[in-house]
Amino acid sequence: MPLFSIRIVKDLTDLTPRQIRYYESHGFVTPARTEGNQRLFSFADVDRLLDIKQLTERGINMAGIKEVFRDRAEQEEKQSKAERERIETKRLHEQLRWEALNNAHAHKASMIQGQIAHFFH
Repeated sequence: MPLFSIRIVKDLTDLTPRQIRYYESHGFVTPARTEGNQRLFSFADVDRLLDIKQLTERGINMAGIKEVFRDRAEQEEKQSKAERERIETKRLHEQLRWEALNNAHAHKASMIQGQIAHFFH
């Protein structure tokens, strides 16, 4: 949610407006714009600018910073994919359990359903 003017971001990050615009030009942040074309930055933008500041203070150049952010995005995507797979597996497990138990209680269980129901007891 865009909340902060460039002046506030400057105070929060100790970056100059020029540095903030420079990082924007490299695509690190994408502030929203008001009708008057004023930049408005979100908490995520401020966090990212603080990350950039910390990385530059450690001597990492722009190419290195881009690589760090690319690696982070790839890692988040892998984690997100793994989490989605875990949730899907859990849902499938719950569905199988529900079907096995309901079918077993209704005395309609086939041999396979009975084996599945036994697994969940």
